[in-house]
Amino acid sequence: MIEQKKILILGMARSGIAIAKLLSKYQNEIIISDIKEQEKNTVEELENLGIQIKITQEQENLVDSSFDYIIKNPAIKSDHSALVKARSLNIPIINELEASYPLLPKDITIIGITGSNGKTTTTTICYELLKKKHRVHVGGNIGTPLATIVPDIKKGDILVLEISDHQLCDMYQFKTDISVITNLSEVHLDFHGSYEKYKAMKKKIFNNHTEKSIAILNKDNEDVLKLTENIVSQKMYFSKTKEADIYLKDNQIFYHKEKVIDCNSIKIKGMHNYENCMVGILIAKMFQVSNEEIKEFLSTFNGVEHRIEFVRELKGRKFYNDSKATNNESTIIALNSFEAPTLLIMGGLDRNIPFDEISSSLTHVKAILCYGETKEKLKEFAIKNNKEVFVLDTLIEATKKAYELSQEGDIILLSPACASWDQYPDFEKRGLEFKEIVNKKK
Repeated sequence: MIEQKKILILGMARSGIAIAKLLSKYQNEIIISDIKEQEKNTVEELENLGIQIKITQEQENLVDSSFDYIIKNPAIKSDHSALVKARSLNIPIINELEASYPLLPKDITIIGITGSNGKTTTTTICYELLKKKHRVHVGGNIGTPLATIVPDIKKGDILVLEISDHQLCDMYQFKTDISVITNLSEVHLDFHGSYEKYKAMKKKIFNNHTEKSIAILNKDNEDVLKLTENIVSQKMYFSKTKEADIYLKDNQIFYHKEKVIDCNSIKIKGMHNYENCMVGILIAKMFQVSNEEIKEFLSTFNGVEHRIEFVRELKGRKFYNDSKATNNESTIIALNSFEAPTLLIMGGLDRNIPFDEISSSLTHVKAILCYGETKEKLKEFAIKNNKEVFVLDTLIEATKKAYELSQEGDIILLSPACASWDQYPDFEKRGLEFKEIVNKKK
């Protein structure tokens, strides 16, 4: 447990603020830093807890040998000058999840869910199904920092965490009882430098596993199977193509050859969603959730906000918010979920990743509307694929133009294939603005 230490927290996003508040209860000297000015209410709240705030572009100047720990935001790259200096001084660098872990009760079950895509939907399904029978908490990359919910977790509870590769970078003692990899594909290479390093980070979700720990793996994903060949965990598999612990056959989901649900009864559609459901069902069955309870939930579950989320229908046009699609694979999944003519809104932060792999999913796309930092690169991509393209500066302009171009029966889809950080603090803000634009239209 981190107690009576001097700590520097880099980044004043949700997780940084949450861990600062939590650790302030344990007689720690805490300095929290960001490069951007913060809201007055946040500053006052932290200062009232005795936390020092340093806003500076030169955070490396804050680092000296007096610090016991650096706790960094997951989005900060390992070559950040403050981290390089900390390593030279042998100061441990961890993140909010790792710092929160020792404060958890010992007798709880921790379920960790990672993967290139499907993490949030899978985490939500697991949480909602387990709630039917147990006292359960949800957090992590899904939007609620673990540090926020630590005080509410009691002995015997279940904790379901969405864990990103960015978070796994700085986790060492943290241990799950059940770990899931939904799938693996080439994403976040700008952050990690290579696919091999990205996969190595994902493998850390099995850190500290024993033979009693459980790994739930995608039997259809070759990279997942290769990555987990030598882990010591008990392995369980889900598959959409072959028999496994839980599998899809004849449009039905089977758990150890027992039919659980017909896919026609599942409200969220698409093969990717059926995979997410299979993971949720597999975990629910481990904790004695009945088929009836599973059916009841999956027949009414609308999906996760910002993930192929239906916003509204206006004059025969259907609007979908897929702001959480921050990589090519997610946009491909979204495009493959529709057959109707689609106006595709893309754009955001340039991660120096080509968009070519999306090409085969553009057959029903009428036009691409691109904005933000990647707009010129997306223009070239659209022309290369013989798609009409419109280059705009903002999401507001792109959404209005998409509606002008649309006809009755069309889909207007925000699925950016890019991170939001060129114009928005996170994908949630981007998605909320899109929904606000759409809901104001008459």
